[in-house]
Amino acid sequence: MNSKSNFDATVNEVGFKKEIGLFGGVSIIGGIMIGSGIFYLGSYVLERTQMSMGLALLCWIVGGIVSLLGGLCFAELGASCPKSGGMVIYLDEAYHPVVGYMFGFTSWLLSGAGSIAALAIALPTALRGYISLSDFTIKGIAIALIILLTAYNSMGIKQGTILQNVSMVAKLIPIIIIILGAIVLGKQNPDLSLVPTGSGDVSFSAIIGMIAFATVATLWAYEGWTNLNSLAEEMKNPAKNLPRALLIGIGAITVIYTLFNFALYKVLPHGEIVSMIESGNLYLGTEVAKRVFGGIGGGLVLVTMIIAMFSALNGMIIAFPRNYYAMAKEGHFFKSYAKLHPKYNVPTTSLIWQAVIATVLVLLRNLDQLTSLVVFAGMLFNVLCVVAVIVYRKKFPTLERPYKAWGYPVTVIISIALFAGLMINTLMEDPFTALIGLIVPAMGAVVYFIFDRKLKAEKNRV
Repeated sequence: MNSKSNFDATVNEVGFKKEIGLFGGVSIIGGIMIGSGIFYLGSYVLERTQMSMGLALLCWIVGGIVSLLGGLCFAELGASCPKSGGMVIYLDEAYHPVVGYMFGFTSWLLSGAGSIAALAIALPTALRGYISLSDFTIKGIAIALIILLTAYNSMGIKQGTILQNVSMVAKLIPIIIIILGAIVLGKQNPDLSLVPTGSGDVSFSAIIGMIAFATVATLWAYEGWTNLNSLAEEMKNPAKNLPRALLIGIGAITVIYTLFNFALYKVLPHGEIVSMIESGNLYLGTEVAKRVFGGIGGGLVLVTMIIAMFSALNGMIIAFPRNYYAMAKEGHFFKSYAKLHPKYNVPTTSLIWQAVIATVLVLLRNLDQLTSLVVFAGMLFNVLCVVAVIVYRKKFPTLERPYKAWGYPVTVIISIALFAGLMINTLMEDPFTALIGLIVPAMGAVVYFIFDRKLKAEKNRV
């Protein structure tokens, strides 16, 4: 690997503390991945498979496999290069520093801060069915959440990880209760055939197209597993714990998502599910909880959703600033972003400015607009990072690899093909969002070269 890299932690007067263990890593992955979407995304998957329960369940499994294949690639990269910043580092070293910078800039300006803002708005919005909240009040609560969690996580990674562990367990317990209750008490025998119901003769190619389109919807629920790599430098024994956390986290969540959706089918008749979705009632999980647990079911779901979104919000606030820190350490971003707090050993400036940008987005955009903005932004870089596994093998043949992607190169090539296919599908289905997702990285490239010219001028003066 490049011996002139500026990412070496020894450059810092203050270094990161290694406070994240295996369970902490799993909690960060699960905390970010499992949000409120578990209760309603199944409706979108069913819509895209023409209400076929069998195809829908297959898509949840395929989505998990796609994520797991990607996780294998990120596990190899993270174990061989356990540096803060994750994808910024891999893209820098595999291609050119401008590529990693474009990813970090996109996260800084759009996808990272936008995800935080969207989730902060979504959390109080979930309470609207129970208490009256104006748009002004919701935005006020969202901003307060961003500020409070930023302040809390500024006191050290250990504190942030403890909160992540507690909130992860707190949301898993009710989800497991709902799954077990629905499977045991549900009286339906769902039709799990792989042919869409009542659609006549459907060609094999049409079914494959449905699976691809619906799998994109499941990936919204699986999104977030890439963020643990940004914290690799703060993990205990990252060579072992990072790959384990990725595989355990993604694998367990695949099982949870699949069982949760199967549990829905055990309680709700197919015809009723179709009617609910057609009428715009997408929260099948909420309805199942009410059927199984009566009056307390709705409250159980509400509490679970609040904890889930809170946990995801906390995980994002922890992970994203490490990307901006890595950009600054490389020399092409604001120098203050590269400084760690002398007592708490966290990138304080990155955390603060992330909160500022997220707050501005809360004030300027509503939930739907924010969700649309962040859909496509990171997909291209995920593909490039998976390709980077092959580039690393060729470019750095002597690099120590404590973990190697299982089934290389077949699994890596399959992962590339799947991610690229889903990216093309998104480009075709929503070209406007995709265009925004390409414009912002291009802006990042311009900013990179502005900083690059300034950096070269400084070196010439010396």
